[in-house]
Amino acid sequence: MALVMTAEQIDAFLKEEFPQVTGLFAIDRMDESLLVMRLLTDERHLRPGGTVSGPSMFALADVAAYVATLARIGPQALAVTTHCSIDFMRKPVSGADVLAEARVLKLGRSLSVTDVLLYSEGSAEVVAHASLTYAIPPARR
Repeated sequence: MALVMTAEQIDAFLKEEFPQVTGLFAIDRMDESLLVMRLLTDERHLRPGGTVSGPSMFALADVAAYVATLARIGPQALAVTTHCSIDFMRKPVSGADVLAEARVLKLGRSLSVTDVLLYSEGSAEVVAHASLTYAIPPARR
């Protein structure tokens, strides 16, 4: 699926429309087949024991699916999550950023379905798997 936005355009859009996520995530790679997004892990993302919390990993999966969708449809602030299922498989590596690999599986006029795998940086083991659906607002005429 062809991209209609660059990583720089996505970053600018998020800073404008969602300033609350500024500085939390970074795009490592974005092309037609894969988005790799990073949770810039710091103390606010940790649970007791020093590992990244489930809500922080959920946020990474959700933002990665949103960005992967926007990269293909353009800046649509009102695209919203309509479904998310996440399986936490193992504890993330303590002190490591968490990376999301997001793949858009289907992009239609009204829905986008994305598969997201989460990894601890430097590890090949999947930490969590998420499936997300985004509703795309109708085009204005």
